[in-house]
Amino acid sequence: MQKQPKTRISVCMATYNGRHFIEEQLNSIFPQLSEHDELIISDDHSTDGTWEFLLELKAKDPRVRLFQNDGKGLIANFANAIQQSAHPIIFLSDQDDIWHLDKVEKTLPYFENPKTKVVISDLIIVDNDLEILVPSYQAMRHTHSGFWHNIVKSSYIGAGMAFRSELKEIVLPIPAEVPMHDMWIGLLADYYRGVVFIPEQLVYYRRHGLNASEIKTTASRVQQFKWRWNALQLVRKRIKEIKKK
Repeated sequence: MQKQPKTRISVCMATYNGRHFIEEQLNSIFPQLSEHDELIISDDHSTDGTWEFLLELKAKDPRVRLFQNDGKGLIANFANAIQQSAHPIIFLSDQDDIWHLDKVEKTLPYFENPKTKVVISDLIIVDNDLEILVPSYQAMRHTHSGFWHNIVKSSYIGAGMAFRSELKEIVLPIPAEVPMHDMWIGLLADYYRGVVFIPEQLVYYRRHGLNASEIKTTASRVQQFKWRWNALQLVRKRIKEIKKK
């Protein structure tokens, strides 16, 4: 029996002043890519040598495709990377984490179910020196799928997220007003009951005080309610737009 070819993947990474950490992350990603896969990197005009390092990397590896963010901030940066992707399955990647060496291998089989649109793995939260802070992100956040559950308390996390490229037609463009890109992608996919949380811990999720995103917000309850209400209205608006097509 002939072995089926591996599904081609696009890894979409957003970078900004990540020179200190990015090599470790790239070293965990590249061994998992075939020669037909691609690494899309959108850089938000780094000033610490990240862009120059990436240019050197691109010259050595044709799988690397570089873009600069035309928007502003993390959400626009990820949206830019996602927009440029070309393959059926998209993996999101932070610049400062470390992937387990079997992350891609363990994630792809979940997409054999055609109803699955988004797969979100568990994470191990670590500090700057990779010392474990929280052994399971999913246990800490009590994560599970469900649109209304995640409106109230989002458990989507981009560092563990992979999704079908067909979702690009639904999620792009990402409104600047949404709290975070991963919440936006997760809510739209969950509306169609297409999100699967998997128990495998496939990422060392580094928290070092310089991250572009945070796990716990310091915003007031009023502000959090406004964010959730705004996200709900934006999702409803996008769904209506999709249904009109």
